Amino acid sequence: MDKYNLHTLLRSFLREDIGHGDLSSESLFAPETLGSANLVARESFVVAGVRDVAAEVFFLQNPEIQCTAAVEDGEGVVSGDILLSVSGPVVDLLKAERVALNLLQRLSGIASLTSRFVEKTKLYPVRVTDTRKTTPGLRVLEKYAVRVGGGYNHRFNLSDGVLIKDNHIAACGSVTRAVERVRESIPHTLKIEVETDTLAQVRECLEIGVDIIMLDNMELATMREAVAMISGAALVEASGGVNLETVAGIAATGVDIISIGALTHSAPACDIGMDWLGNL
Repeated sequence: MDKYNLHTLLRSFLREDIGHGDLSSESLFAPETLGSANLVARESFVVAGVRDVAAEVFFLQNPEIQCTAAVEDGEGVVSGDILLSVSGPVVDLLKAERVALNLLQRLSGIASLTSRFVEKTKLYPVRVTDTRKTTPGLRVLEKYAVRVGGGYNHRFNLSDGVLIKDNHIAACGSVTRAVERVRESIPHTLKIEVETDTLAQVRECLEIGVDIIMLDNMELATMREAVAMISGAALVEASGGVNLETVAGIAATGVDIISIGALTHSAPACDIGMDWLGNL
């Protein structure tokens, strides 16, 4: 993650949460009062966002805050494990607490869910990827968490690559017509991916030389037939309706990529708290 853009994002989160000031903390503590606390896991999960996100939130709130990470992103923790120790002005520790925890809980949840999908598919040469179904404003962080969990990133935004989806095809009239129009506009260096719902569309993609073929919401038997039909002529991506119960079966069909919106739109936040150690 680019630190300049990351800091801009984190500062906006702090401004949103603090508003014109922390009426509670500023009424209770003098600016010079110092304290320390630990961010602690309340359950087992895969950590994401300790050093590069949570610690940066505290630093941006006040550079005098000292942060010591007890774990690295990607490590597994259990209830009671210390993730991050912080010390500095009490008012600033309390101002940064909620933003740091919110992000750490959210990103760790995504990393943990991703790691479960990756574990389910470890016997197959397939990549588990995210989608653009991310929380507006949090995409860079949520996609980072997917990588921490062992997954890969799909397009970051619409300018990252060509993906001709069902509505594109419907508006153009056919897969062939949509691909031809795109090829007239994009550089030859870019790959073209097409979303397909039927074997007929898969066959059409092969006839016009599409680079990546997405099999959208297909039954396993149909998916296996499509993979056999493609036979290495294009990368094959499976998408739609993927969950922890179905992902291994999908991977076994021979697809190259499985894209899963749930990694980011349905990951539950992990339970993490900030335990006060005392004033210094």
